[in-house]
Amino acid sequence: MNCEVMVDPAKVPGEHTVFVCGEDADAKRQVAELLGNFGWPAERILDLGGIRAARGTEMYLPLWLSLWSALGTGYFNIGLVSAQT
Repeated sequence: MNCEVMVDPAKVPGEHTVFVCGEDADAKRQVAELLGNFGWPAERILDLGGIRAARGTEMYLPLWLSLWSALGTGYFNIGLVSAQT
């Protein structure tokens, strides 16, 4: 997501997800709290685990750039849908 969507998730309608990862549980808690202050519901903040998961989120950039080109806007995000309850 771009920085404007990160600080105002309502810029994108519907349910979409923000990811966090890292080795420091307290730091992730602080980030989740900050995201909550921005308007992210707790159930839309997904902890991917340790810092190794950051590699996957970094690889998202090429897809994000292609989506931005196709959509003509940076106001979009990923909505994660899972069969798990």
